[in-house]
Amino acid sequence: MGESTAFRSVHFQGHSVVLLDQTRLPEAVVFIELHTIEDVYQAIREMRVRGAPAIGIAAAYGLWLGMRGQPGAADLDAALDRHVRYLANARPTAVNLEWALQRMRRNWMATHGQERSVRFAALIEEARAIEQEDEVANRVIGEHLADLIKEGMGILTHCNAGALATSRYGTALAGFYVAKERGVNFRVFADETRPVLQGARLTAWELMHAGVDVTLICDNMAAAVMSQGKVQAVMVGADRIATNGDVANKIGTHGVAVLARHFGIPVYVAAPTSTVDLGIADGTLIPIEERKAEEVVVFNGRRVAPEDVNVYNPAFDVTPHQLITAIVTENGVFYPPIDLRQVLVG
Repeated sequence: MGESTAFRSVHFQGHSVVLLDQTRLPEAVVFIELHTIEDVYQAIREMRVRGAPAIGIAAAYGLWLGMRGQPGAADLDAALDRHVRYLANARPTAVNLEWALQRMRRNWMATHGQERSVRFAALIEEARAIEQEDEVANRVIGEHLADLIKEGMGILTHCNAGALATSRYGTALAGFYVAKERGVNFRVFADETRPVLQGARLTAWELMHAGVDVTLICDNMAAAVMSQGKVQAVMVGADRIATNGDVANKIGTHGVAVLARHFGIPVYVAAPTSTVDLGIADGTLIPIEERKAEEVVVFNGRRVAPEDVNVYNPAFDVTPHQLITAIVTENGVFYPPIDLRQVLVG
């Protein structure tokens, strides 16, 4: 794997969570240490850590930090439930956040009645397991995607679904790393991904450091490169996949999928099975996070819109399953008609 997959965007060290601060990229590579559950909450909320799997991992470690700070006489079960609710509110769309917290909660309840030290040790081991399992899943996803990448292909990706968004390797970008290992020549077009520029700041940086041939384009250039025959596939990640196969991903993904359908280009959605939410029937029920207006009206520290203009800033949109060619998880490549229960078990 390339240089950009060697680092870990989130990991546990000593008694703190260490993050690569993604708000500082690409100007500076800065790692920060988080010592409290409040630190973790703010890091998730402020997108210092981002990407559905990475958010889940950070929250799992954050929950342990919150429990570690409880006094000896506290009602630990009640405290854990409070911490779970607190962290779950940091960002609503990525299901991996709630999934990781509920997995941690089940682990905690399974040790009920045991010594405090035993319960705490089991909790941190569960968080480590979540991180390690994500790394393994991402590598397998990369193998599946690489099988779809052919010599000379052009691939468009939107937002950042790489090592920065996961424990390692990434989801949609993992296929690029594996294909490069195999010696396949291909080219990636990375949408800038307004308004926070995850494609420009993060994907372009990550792929360049891995030695992948990447070309940055503005979001409104996608139709042009598709019409010119430069793109043969779209590969993106996901923050939540509903039971019917609808997919929530970074705002703009739906538009890319519509364009791809028009030009006859396949759309592959890559995500670990932890992103599948069988509790949501379809995409209309997925909660969509709305973020502050400043992300839209301020660019590079300078206001670029009139004062007091109305702003709508959803962080995600939902791509209907009809526009998706296949969903790729660690369990395989799944084409329509997709049974999400089968996706979960392989």
